[in-house]
Amino acid sequence: MNRLHNLYYLIFLVLLLGASSCLQAQNLPGKEWKVYKVAVLKYMQETCTFCPGGDTEIEDRSRWLPFVAGEDLIKSGGFIGGFVHTAAQFDDMEVVGLNSPDDVFGGSSRSWESKESFEHFMKIILDDLRSQMPVQGVYLSLHGAMAVRDIPRPEAEIAKRVRALVGPDVPIAGSFDLHGNEDEQFLEWANAAFVTKRYPHYDAFHQGSRTATFLYRSMKGQYQSTTATRKPPVITATVLQWTGQSPSMMIMERARRWEARKKDAYVSVFYGFPWSDVPDVGATVHVMTNNDPELAGAIADDMAEFIWRVREDFAGGTFPMPDEAVAQTVSAIERGAVPVVLGDYSDRPGDATWILKALIAKDVSKVLYAALRDENALAALKAANAQPGDDFDREVGGFTGDQAGTPVRVSGKVKYFGEGWGYDEIAIIEYGNNNLLYIVPTYVQIRTLDPLRFAGIDPDDYDVFVVKSRVHFRRGFDETGYAKTILVVDAPGAWFGTTRLNALEYEHAPISTLFPFQK
Repeated sequence: MNRLHNLYYLIFLVLLLGASSCLQAQNLPGKEWKVYKVAVLKYMQETCTFCPGGDTEIEDRSRWLPFVAGEDLIKSGGFIGGFVHTAAQFDDMEVVGLNSPDDVFGGSSRSWESKESFEHFMKIILDDLRSQMPVQGVYLSLHGAMAVRDIPRPEAEIAKRVRALVGPDVPIAGSFDLHGNEDEQFLEWANAAFVTKRYPHYDAFHQGSRTATFLYRSMKGQYQSTTATRKPPVITATVLQWTGQSPSMMIMERARRWEARKKDAYVSVFYGFPWSDVPDVGATVHVMTNNDPELAGAIADDMAEFIWRVREDFAGGTFPMPDEAVAQTVSAIERGAVPVVLGDYSDRPGDATWILKALIAKDVSKVLYAALRDENALAALKAANAQPGDDFDREVGGFTGDQAGTPVRVSGKVKYFGEGWGYDEIAIIEYGNNNLLYIVPTYVQIRTLDPLRFAGIDPDDYDVFVVKSRVHFRRGFDETGYAKTILVVDAPGAWFGTTRLNALEYEHAPISTLFPFQK
């Protein structure tokens, strides 16, 4: 009888150990897998909730295709390109893309994403993730400034839903744009956040790469993420966040110094995106350490204190109005300090005419204006079956509201009308004395000269460039040494898009608690 009892006990013990081993194989971090499978998704938007035009709906993300197929997603560049490149260095790491929403037509000129759109695309993502299970890690390629109706913190919600599906022990990491609005909730569901440290964002590839290394080490049990989050109560306009100038430069340099001094420390800083009316708007610091919560807290405290210390310079700044900027442009041309670049920083819808009107009034020549949004002008050209050489004489721009100014009459010739820049129709109009006006169907931010080398146009033939950009244009026009004169240009009035954030009617953001508006 004792022998039979012992046999039963032995069988029970074997089954128990087998069940325990199975549990460990599925849940415990650091288990040795033959292949570590990592799922990659992308859900990205920089949402201007104050912009006109209505909510972003499903069709705004499915204009070209219903979703980006997973196998195509992992062929993209930027954050994901860096992630995939580095993951390929590990022989036992496999990357699988998840079906993900495409970019929004209109980009960061678009307003709230509807809850219906969010739920629609989250179902696509999670259904695909479910089909790929089990996975040993998840990479979230996000922006940080997406705003969704009735979902206060959409990036944290994405991480939460992924966590619910993969379980508590699968490491999750996200990469972000430094304009993100985040707080501690994202890191309640994810293990790490990697944020660009440069604006323009030269380091998206690098941050994606760091995310891959972090996930690999976490899956192998070599990194146990402990995190700290701080929110210094500061809000700044994005034009003031250029990392080519201090204090923005010094904030990011301080983060890099901490990473250089302390092994396995990752320091991420969000500057925030003030054009999103959300509860977590403004600056945020995320710190990740390898099982050292005390160090994470100390670094986060130091970074938050430093941001607060430089808050006055970080949140302040003035720029010339259009008439003054054009006067300075004329002076620069006379001195030979060309080309001149005028950054129309406040125009998010893309149809503001303040600078165009001032240039025409002063009869400035050799201007390349890229680009003015006017889908109505494009529709009229299409209806007329416009051809190069046709006369063009109509009012353009200035139709989305007071911040856009008023329409400006442009008389000239059609140089080009047809497909371009990924759109079915764009137009290039020759007017005045050797001037070009690019007309596009939605907001376009020109970053480099490459898009302008189109339809036989040589940008080197022009003295003045007008771009709808705050900082990104510096990539191709300033930091390359191309432009001799750089002017960031303001717009009259208290509109969204300017540095005058107190003109915005926030409903959800705690604006009264943030510098420089705290009471």
